Amino acid sequence: MYEHLYDEPMVEGAPLPFALPGWIACAPFEEYLGMTIEEAAAGRAVLSMPFTVKLAQGKGLMHGGAVTALADTAVAMAIKSMLPEGTHFVTTEMALVFHAPIRGGRVKTVAAAQREDERTIRGRAEVFDDNGVKAASFTALFRIKAGRV
Repeated sequence: MYEHLYDEPMVEGAPLPFALPGWIACAPFEEYLGMTIEEAAAGRAVLSMPFTVKLAQGKGLMHGGAVTALADTAVAMAIKSMLPEGTHFVTTEMALVFHAPIRGGRVKTVAAAQREDERTIRGRAEVFDDNGVKAASFTALFRIKAGRV
């Protein structure tokens, strides 16, 4: 959907050169990585992504940045499933713990989000390889923009 825009420069203050097709949808970065939103409802989301060569690090394992991006996006979709459309929120803190390498196949992430207060949401996700082995655990804090609940 966004492929024709991948190399366009982003200009501060200019209108976005793309529009999301819905509140719960992949943005250009997520599409570029090959993410699929399998489900997102009631503060929970499941996303998957194929392990392709563009996501490999030098030893042939999935790059940690790709694993982190999938987990962060899964939690963001879980959050979107519990907030009104158009709510502005950002990741303010994140941590990822690796348990096992990802060597191939399709990677799956199961995420959940829970409100801590009016503007703070805590998210967590588990990342699994194609064999169902837990490869990583992710936690993050998100902050809702004031007045945008």
